[in-house]
Amino acid sequence: MMSTWPWPRRANPYYAEVTIESEEWFKSVITITPHLHRAYEAALPGLLAALAYPDTSREGLRTGIDLMILFLVVEEFSDVQPPVIVHEMVRTVIDAMGDPDKPRPAGETHQIGEMMRQFWARAHTIATAQSAKHFVETFTDYLHAVADQAEDRDKGTIRTIDEYFKMHRENAGVRPSYFPGEQHLFIPDEVYYHPAIRELESLVVDLVVVDNDIFSYKKEVAVGDKHNSLAVAMHQFDCDLDHAMRWVVKCRKEVETRFLAALECVPSWGPDVDAQVKMYIAHLGNWPRCNECWSFESGRCFGDKGRQYQKTRLVLLPLTE
Repeated sequence: MMSTWPWPRRANPYYAEVTIESEEWFKSVITITPHLHRAYEAALPGLLAALAYPDTSREGLRTGIDLMILFLVVEEFSDVQPPVIVHEMVRTVIDAMGDPDKPRPAGETHQIGEMMRQFWARAHTIATAQSAKHFVETFTDYLHAVADQAEDRDKGTIRTIDEYFKMHRENAGVRPSYFPGEQHLFIPDEVYYHPAIRELESLVVDLVVVDNDIFSYKKEVAVGDKHNSLAVAMHQFDCDLDHAMRWVVKCRKEVETRFLAALECVPSWGPDVDAQVKMYIAHLGNWPRCNECWSFESGRCFGDKGRQYQKTRLVLLPLTE
């Protein structure tokens, strides 16, 4: 799917040493269950961040890796908890983000509150005011969408395609993941919220969401998870997996075409701002490539067969086994 994508695979040179630091922090701030340990080992959050933020500083990469670990913990926790507990976790995390200098209450139920506090206490000090504000907005939206997904899972709700994408654009965590690539930039609000920039951001989100759904389908169907565009398409259109796959891939190609065309429609705001916008757009464009490479190189989607599948582009799905 990415054979003609203009952005090649690149990785941050600080990957190995900073991953060690982030892993030590992870082990110090939260109780790591055997299940969470396996998820961490499979996901390789350090690799994901190194691929997502190849040009950021050493400090910036630390923010990126810590954020990917934070996403992992939120996902692994929310996937197995009832909605009432997920909503409680969301409130805790938002409260911690709101005042990272305030110690968390003694005996707080959710350790992720302290994890969020420590992350944001460190990250916001090296971020521009604009990028920090954008992160708080997008991460808050992400958390609320995670709670909505917990409600759907509990009720067995299968949304329409349009509803699915509206929710998954937020709970996939792509928008707040732009932060480590933006944290050193000074992008004014009138530029950041401009329709041309918002469209590019949204199209990248859709590319990552669709790719994740395709890459993770085998893993998700094995555990009965129907929060996947392929499963939603099969339900809505009453079709088999082959037809759903063709439909999703066609939609993905249309989104890719729209993104590349939209690059030509970005206005100019003067040389200084344009230089910042150019770096931000390059960061956005890197995300689909980063996500594809990480999906095959980590064990998150395909276990130890990722490299094989990346080479052959053939995945044996449960329906054909």
